[in-house]
Amino acid sequence: MLIPSRLILASASPRRRELISLLGLPYEVLPSRYEEPTSHDREIRIADFVQFLALEKAREVATRCGGGWVIGADTEVSLEEIGNPLGKPTDDADAFRMLRTLSGRTHRVTTGVAIIPVSEAGVMSEPMTFAEVTEVTFRSLTDTMIRRYVETGDPLDKAGAYGAQDSAALFIEQYDGDFFNVVGLPVCALAKRLEESIKW
Repeated sequence: MLIPSRLILASASPRRRELISLLGLPYEVLPSRYEEPTSHDREIRIADFVQFLALEKAREVATRCGGGWVIGADTEVSLEEIGNPLGKPTDDADAFRMLRTLSGRTHRVTTGVAIIPVSEAGVMSEPMTFAEVTEVTFRSLTDTMIRRYVETGDPLDKAGAYGAQDSAALFIEQYDGDFFNVVGLPVCALAKRLEESIKW
């Protein structure tokens, strides 16, 4: 089966759009309409959870993309490998709570990625999924620091209530792993898998 080399990002995230452009390949954006579950098993392995969500997002787009390589992604912030991810804050108070929880601690940022080749006839091939983990250590934050950041409005659309690429960079003492993974897409790991599959 001939698989076209067209890349389709199944995400509306401007950060992921910027990161996928680093691949140097033509791509299109077709945001997924998949609705994420509002609840899940609190004892779930985070790496499995993000790969599941990434795959569901990619599958939804694959049904209406007209052929290509569909890439879905999901990022979660958690304190442990197994447990309940923080998710995105519902409001300013929730963002404050999350950042207070992360203050002075090391947490895990896990991004799941799914790649689905789709023929021009709309036939999906076997998907590829993987997860990347980066450990991030926050300095101790004062309530004033947190409040000022929350007031910018930046935390509200981000897992864990912060973006490593915005002014929350001042909170990060160190990280172990792929920085771009924290932003939302592990481009090095993604490039390796596409190189193996597409042979560009």
